[in-house]
Amino acid sequence: MRSKKALQSRCKWALRKEGPLGRFWPALLAVSWFLTGTAAAKDQVNVTDLAGRQVSVSVPVDTMVLGEGRFLPSIAILDRDDPTKRIAGMMGEFKKYDPAGYAQYRRHFPHIDKIPLIGSSGAASFSVEKAFTVKPDVAVFGLSSGHGPSDRNKAILDQFHAAGIPVVIIDFRIDPLVNTPKSLRLLAKLMGRQAEAEQFIAFYDRQLGLVKNRLEDVTDRPTVFMESRVGLKPHCCEAIGQAMMGRFIDWAGGRNAFADLIPGTHGTVNVEHLLVNQPDFYIGTAIGSSATAKRFPRFIALGASTDADTARASFRRTTARIGLAQLEAIRSGRAYAIWHHFYNSPMNVAAVQAIAKWLHPKKFKDIDPRQTIETYFERFQPFPIDGVYWTGLDDMRE
Repeated sequence: MRSKKALQSRCKWALRKEGPLGRFWPALLAVSWFLTGTAAAKDQVNVTDLAGRQVSVSVPVDTMVLGEGRFLPSIAILDRDDPTKRIAGMMGEFKKYDPAGYAQYRRHFPHIDKIPLIGSSGAASFSVEKAFTVKPDVAVFGLSSGHGPSDRNKAILDQFHAAGIPVVIIDFRIDPLVNTPKSLRLLAKLMGRQAEAEQFIAFYDRQLGLVKNRLEDVTDRPTVFMESRVGLKPHCCEAIGQAMMGRFIDWAGGRNAFADLIPGTHGTVNVEHLLVNQPDFYIGTAIGSSATAKRFPRFIALGASTDADTARASFRRTTARIGLAQLEAIRSGRAYAIWHHFYNSPMNVAAVQAIAKWLHPKKFKDIDPRQTIETYFERFQPFPIDGVYWTGLDDMRE
């Protein structure tokens, strides 16, 4: 492509040759500046995504498709003014699985409801045809995603490749504490928002470093049973495995009681096993909120718009289940609940601090995870925090 200067010189030469058209030179020059300026605004870059794929993208992108709607708060870190403006289409699991969080975005950005949904939840519901109709510059999928297309869906990737639409894989789920900064830098490269990404990553690394540094000499690591999606199934229990939020336990100075038995994201254990192999701590993940408390009383309520009293009351109900109530960790008050969607959010650093403080209270006496999450919202989200994101059976304040 010719440079702007070369094209302007060419226009001048043509106008001198044509003579009578010289009077149109100012307008034609303006057009040449506009056209070449528009072209020059885009750069073709090669990025390596979280699946290790080399992807060529023209940046900054104007429109994108999100393989998970819950990537939107990550986009907000890079564009607080209106994180929805680049979203040409997204999966519907944000509204489905975190309705309180979605409602929070709707209050500030009502036009979020006008974003076309290209699927409900899971790769099987993803519509390639609908994704193509919104004409995205890029598609952003999750690594080994459970709620949308991922690097595992070769047929979908091949169709996007054939259509000339690049696909970039990010990850806040499989190895969240390692891949969160990498994913933010990838998104920033796509959006032309590198400065915003580095501001967040500096905050993120500092907060995660507070945990890492204090645990360097810790050899006593208590065992933790983390029950996933409490109340979703009538029987006990779905346990978090070594991936996903299981990583939080390691980083917080604990040992996942089921890390060796469940190498992946989650699996089923029976309460008899728990009673024989008593964990030192119990942590349940919350998939409910104040908005769902009446419809789904078996869920723990946490997250957007959920108050502390509702959260604690819902947690007490779930720990009274037959069998679970006999766990020594629950009887002794070493039991806590945490917002489930931390597993897919850059807010995960606050969750790690909270867990570290539960497991090693003396080490983290002066660390306030609540302040960390409040700062996250104040500095890196379009609105302040509204709700509590963890609770416990003791009198600890969220």
